Amino acid sequence: MSNKLLNEYDRPTGLHFKILLMSWAGWLFDFYDLILFSFLLIPISKELHLSNIELSWVLGSSLAATAIGGIIFGILSDKFGRKNVLQWTILTYSIGTFLCGVSSSIWILLLFRVITGLGVGGEWATGQTYVGEIFPAKVRGRYGAFMQTGAPFGIVLATLIGGMLEQHIGWRVCFFISILPALLVVFIRKKLPESDVWAERKRISLTDADAAVSNHKGNSALNSFLLLFSNEYRKLFLKCLILAVFDMSAYWFTYTWLPAYLHEQRQFTIVKSAWWMLITQAGALIGYLTFGFFADRLGRRPAYSIYSVMMAVGLIMITLLWETVAIYPPLILSFMFLVGLGTGMFSGYGPLFSELFPTKIRNTAMGSAFNLARGVQFFTPVIIATIALDYGLSGGISLAALFAVLTGVWVWVLPETKGTKIVI
Repeated sequence: MSNKLLNEYDRPTGLHFKILLMSWAGWLFDFYDLILFSFLLIPISKELHLSNIELSWVLGSSLAATAIGGIIFGILSDKFGRKNVLQWTILTYSIGTFLCGVSSSIWILLLFRVITGLGVGGEWATGQTYVGEIFPAKVRGRYGAFMQTGAPFGIVLATLIGGMLEQHIGWRVCFFISILPALLVVFIRKKLPESDVWAERKRISLTDADAAVSNHKGNSALNSFLLLFSNEYRKLFLKCLILAVFDMSAYWFTYTWLPAYLHEQRQFTIVKSAWWMLITQAGALIGYLTFGFFADRLGRRPAYSIYSVMMAVGLIMITLLWETVAIYPPLILSFMFLVGLGTGMFSGYGPLFSELFPTKIRNTAMGSAFNLARGVQFFTPVIIATIALDYGLSGGISLAALFAVLTGVWVWVLPETKGTKIVI
């Protein structure tokens, strides 16, 4: 039996793909649970008598909760392992989404969306860390990108259930059936091994000299989070956090109100809005997949810049310049597709962060940066709803183009990590 770590293999094996598949499925349902609420805004608001501003606070609270979940589960994953925490996060977001179906007021709904957000915040970073640690360096970008394709599949599933099936089964049942992803935990528990990189780091930490120092200080799980702000990692972590804030702002300024924008401002039916959202997700699927190949071939930074520009161009066309291009339906649809294609840059986070940080804080760094950035988006739904009072939803959503450009520029302050060996 080989003593090599999984990331030292010449090519991926069946075990690599098994871990990838389960992590991908966890991310698919993670994103489905987060986005489903956006498709149910109208029926929920009618039954619970909520305004757009009130709904915005609920949307924002679930995003803010992802920041807390990202930090907590990131710390737990670095302490207890990738496999264990992946299960815990899936159970958390599945239960939270299920409970949303029994909501009778804005406060109960907000509480259960916060529970969902905690699980959502933890799952992405845990799954990406898991995948990033096991795949060989030369193909890490493309398989990290494949992991990210769970997002558009999650949105497609949310579109089908929340945008099309809801009118037949009701919004509460849409939430109830979302408990099903919890079944993934059974497969993960039985079929997957722990990350061997994490296990090796754990073994070393029990015998090396710094373990004694750590134990002397109390060896608290919180130390991994505090280490992000040490002299050694502070600048790097803050650069990563700013990159994630820019990119998250581009994404959530786009997608939080996009279905409602098509329905309310462009007078689409709910079903037609859902179909147009599927166009963006077709683009996103291709974007996520192709980004990894560009990142492995050209480098992480050039790939980010190319895709951020594509997203920005698409956004300007479907918001500020809608009236100019909408007279040619195939053209406006192509720009909807381009918006989705540009969001493929999210495929870069898993490989990039895995290569920048050592194992002892990898999941903490990834979860904290990615989800603190998502937590900042607490204000995004409210900002867009407020701007829409004077400039329409197109005015608020168009701000996403600015953040997309900032993402493509800021990534160059980080080192290029193409082909980097994972640090234990």
